[in-house]
Amino acid sequence: MKIGLVGYQGAGKSTLFEWLTGVKPDPALAHASQNAMAEVPDPRIEPLCNIYHPKKVTRAALELVDTPGLSRTHEGNAARLGLIREAGCLVLVVAGFGGADPLAELSAFEEDLLLADLEIVTNRIEKLRESTKKPKPNRDQELAELAALEPLQVTLEAGKSLHDAPLTDEQRKATSSFRLLTQKPKMVVVNLADDDRPDRYAKQLAGRDSSVTVAAIPLGLELELSRMNEADRAEFLAEMGLDRSDRDSLIRTIMAASGQFLYLTAGEKEVRTWMLRVGGTALEAAANIHTDLARGFIRAEVIRSDDLIRLGSEREIKAHNLLRQEPKDYVVQDGDVLHIKFSV
Repeated sequence: MKIGLVGYQGAGKSTLFEWLTGVKPDPALAHASQNAMAEVPDPRIEPLCNIYHPKKVTRAALELVDTPGLSRTHEGNAARLGLIREAGCLVLVVAGFGGADPLAELSAFEEDLLLADLEIVTNRIEKLRESTKKPKPNRDQELAELAALEPLQVTLEAGKSLHDAPLTDEQRKATSSFRLLTQKPKMVVVNLADDDRPDRYAKQLAGRDSSVTVAAIPLGLELELSRMNEADRAEFLAEMGLDRSDRDSLIRTIMAASGQFLYLTAGEKEVRTWMLRVGGTALEAAANIHTDLARGFIRAEVIRSDDLIRLGSEREIKAHNLLRQEPKDYVVQDGDVLHIKFSV
């Protein structure tokens, strides 16, 4: 799943991109998008490596997409936002320094999302209205699509997001190819001044919409700290009386905001984390690993990683009857260690 980083010009979006991925923004891509991977850290990997001593360790990674900065006049923003319609989650970076108002910036951003979606829906409605004036074999199908979309246009024109709107099956079908921005999960990162308090804006924004995860971080400072060696960094923090933001924690928070979690596979060849959508099944997890595993799926052997780490071996897991055999519709849980049994 792609994670779209969005924000107004100068808010610090590209600083966040570099801090999380270690990849410097490319000036040649200033009017396009730039992609890079950010590995998702997991504290369970090291103890599992101590058990299996694998030849290889692989961590799941988020694909972050840095997009062109949005204009505060809203001009051209619909086209810029079109670059992230394929993203599964949006991370909005808002300025919290230099007298900026993060609440106002968030409201303006949500307006941009609404306008971009309204443009998509309205264009399709206009085409359908013109097309259905003439009798043709699929006219009834187009009329049904038109009837499904018109109420959504009204909702968007009223300034209401479609994220929590109860859509009918017909409306979900009609909008499935649109990748509407207001339907995507999102989180907010407030870019603080170096000496600001992290809780000041986080509480305000979280109170505005409790469903949206908020993090407040001095991104410029964190990027500079990440460029220092460990000794210089520790000395600087001590002199300034500062605490570091937890980059690893933020990456995991972004993953959770996108509706994903980690499961694992473990053995002598490799210990590996994999991402799966919340509610994903053992069959989906198997397909994620390799299509052959899903095609010939028999069952999933499941061990809780906490139990495995606590007991120290699969032998002890079996001795305590903690190895489970699960069918393809088993809903995988965070931290499950899976071994897929399949037929060729």
